[in-house]
Amino acid sequence: MPHATPQGLQPQGATQRLPHWFASLLAVFVLLLAGCAHPPATPESPYRAPWTGRLALQVEETASQSFSASFELSGSAQQGQFVLFNPLGNTLARIQWNASHAEITTGQNTRESESLDALLRDVLGTDIPVAALFNWLEGTHVDAVGWQVDLSAISAGRLVAQRHTPTPQATLRIILTR
Repeated sequence: MPHATPQGLQPQGATQRLPHWFASLLAVFVLLLAGCAHPPATPESPYRAPWTGRLALQVEETASQSFSASFELSGSAQQGQFVLFNPLGNTLARIQWNASHAEITTGQNTRESESLDALLRDVLGTDIPVAALFNWLEGTHVDAVGWQVDLSAISAGRLVAQRHTPTPQATLRIILTR
């Protein structure tokens, strides 16, 4: 006569098999979960694919100053290169920088400074928020003291940043051609 066990209990040493449908469901779940796993993020290179486009900078002083040019920008706020071109495609200026040095070359003349911020202030007569600019170009809104940025059209490659304080007021417009 077969030995009866209470329902749900197995004799000691007996193995319990999962129903076929449950094992299949578990396998599908594990595969789906594995498909959602991401490899660990790799650190970003300080260099990115270059941004190209046109920029216009207007500085409101007693005598307004404005400047526009085509450009190519590569790197990061810590290290990179910024090249300005005239409408015919000739190089107007090349700015290169790293964490401790910046230089601008125009034709045969080179001018050096201890930082990119200081060099741009000397050349343009106004401060440009370089670290914020790289974030803005990537579509990330970060605050820069005195500046307001409009990134509403960044997906179309357009941004406008305005500085209200300190004076002089300035407006930077960028159109990316990617």
